[in-house]
Amino acid sequence: MSATATDSTASTTTGLAASTRTILRAEGFSCPSCVAKIEKQVGRVAGVSAVTVHFASGRIEIDHDPQVVGVEALVAAVAKAGYTSVPAAF
Repeated sequence: MSATATDSTASTTTGLAASTRTILRAEGFSCPSCVAKIEKQVGRVAGVSAVTVHFASGRIEIDHDPQVVGVEALVAAVAKAGYTSVPAAF
């Protein structure tokens, strides 16, 4: 595992693109509609193929192409949705 902020690196090859799963932890969820807001905002980012937000734990799982989008841009997309997130440590 690299020293970057991904705690789970599941690389898969689909066609020519490799996919990495990055886990973020977020705070400030107050309702299930927050989940949809984050998923929509992060899902718009180029290179993101899937986003799953777990309301109860504040966990955000993002499958993305690391050649197109980095962890910093994913954190920024969550911030644009109005929430603070950090890469998961474990």
